[in-house]
Order: sequence, then C-alpha cells, then structure tokens
Amino acid sequence: MTGKEILHKMKEKVGLCSSDPDSGKGKSKMSKHVTHGFHLVEGKSNHAMEDYLVAEFKQVDHHELGLFAIFDGHLSNTIPDYLQSHLFSNIINEPDFWTDPKNAVRKAYEETDAYILEKAVDFSHGGSTAVTAILIDCKTLVVGNVGDSRAVICCNGKARQLSIDHEPSTERKSIEDRGGFVSNFPGDVPRVDGQLAVARAFGDRSLKKHLSSEPYVVVETIDDETEFVILASDGLWKVMTNEDAVESIRHIKDAHAAAKHLTEEALKRKSKDDISCIVVRFH
Repeated sequence: MTGKEILHKMKEKVGLCSSDPDSGKGKSKMSKHVTHGFHLVEGKSNHAMEDYLVAEFKQVDHHELGLFAIFDGHLSNTIPDYLQSHLFSNIINEPDFWTDPKNAVRKAYEETDAYILEKAVDFSHGGSTAVTAILIDCKTLVVGNVGDSRAVICCNGKARQLSIDHEPSTERKSIEDRGGFVSNFPGDVPRVDGQLAVARAFGDRSLKKHLSSEPYVVVETIDDETEFVILASDGLWKVMTNEDAVESIRHIKDAHAAAKHLTEEALKRKSKDDISCIVVRFH
C-alpha cells in the first residue's frame, strides 16, 4: 500500500472522506459525541438518480455548523444539483442568520427559488423538494422543508416529526385560491393540476402560479434527551412510519451504519424510489 493510499484509509477511518460518494460519515470537532452518516440508493424507476444531499461540519465565523440536507428532484437533476451547491451558502449569507436563523432560512428558500425561476432557461424544467437542518455549535437545530422530504427526531426513545409533508390534498384550498386544482387523475395520488404530487417545491416553473416555495421552519434545542435525527427522501417514508424508522436504528450507535440500515430496510419493504438518508447522532 502506498503512502497516499494509507493516508486515504486514515481519512476514511476518521470520517474525512469516503471511498464511495453515495455513502459516508463525519463528526463534530466541537463535541466528540456528535456524528453523522449518510447513504443513498438509486431507485428502480426509469430515470437517473435525482436525490442529492449535503452532510458536513464546517467552521463559520468562530462557530461550528453542521449542514445536512436532502434534495429530491423530479423531472430534472439540475435543480437539486444547484440547491446542493448553493442553498446553504444563501442561508448563511442572510444578514440575520445569526440573530434570527428561522427567518434567514425562510428568506433564503424564497430568494433561491426566485433565482431558479428567473434563470429558467438554464434550469430547463422540473423541480425539487428540500429538507435542510443546520446544527449550530451542537446546541441548536434549525430545520426547514418544502415538499415531502422529511426530518424526524428521536428524543428519549420517542419519534417526533420536525418537518411537514406538503401534500396537495392538505393544501387544496391555497392551490385552488391561486387558480389551480387538485386531482387524482391521471394516477393514484392527489396531484397539483394533475401533475405534481407535492404542493411546495423549488422550481416547477410551469406550475409555479399554483405552488409555493415557502418552507416550514422549526428551531429545536438539543439536550441530553436528544438521541438522533433522521433526514430522508420520500423513498424511505413511503414504506416506513416515523416510529418504524426510529425503532429500527435506536440500537445502532454508528450513524453511518444506521443510515445504511434504513435504506436497506426500505428496499426490503419494496421501495422503488431513490432513497437518501442522513442520520445525525448526538450521543
């Protein structure tokens, strides 16, 4: 084994890099107990992988930020790819990020969507859901989402959803107030204008008059009862309840092993969609 290979193995061991871009892990420098792991699996649909994620710790203005996100594209991978590269920097660069992170997330989501729509020629068609979680100094977790990618926290053994599934059936009135409609035809689930199975998303220029990109945002304090948080695309949640997911990994202390276990369990339950999963453990 060459010196370069040995160094790579050492980096893998401490979570600084991964030999597999679809699987990896990392840990906080501020707290040795805070770790993360992620795993992605391409679905059995007839299209290229449209799930993108972010999972990293970084130093910003003398603070440590854990940045975790899943972007589930539809009819396109250009928009989730753009979000992967730009959404967190847009959030952090909001002037009130450190004083009012909840508002910063809300504004950055809407401004990023406006840019995507303005550059519609570059982004062609399609759109993306998003769920983002920012861990500030291992103490505060700021979660935002549009669409049906979901965040679930486990506190003292109990599952609690931190995001909202923005489904057309539950937002029918606002869609109709904008001039749109919700229909199960064609297909077997409610869709905006009979096309899109989520009521909020980035992009989707052709449907935007009837959609929203306003995120649901919540701020959670991390304490001794907080065990872990799961972020995952709907490829997982279509076949597992929040309680199923929490119970299946509560005994797995390695965050990367836990994320991989969840994707494998979803496959066993016949999920055919792309599956992306991040697990952040707090102790």
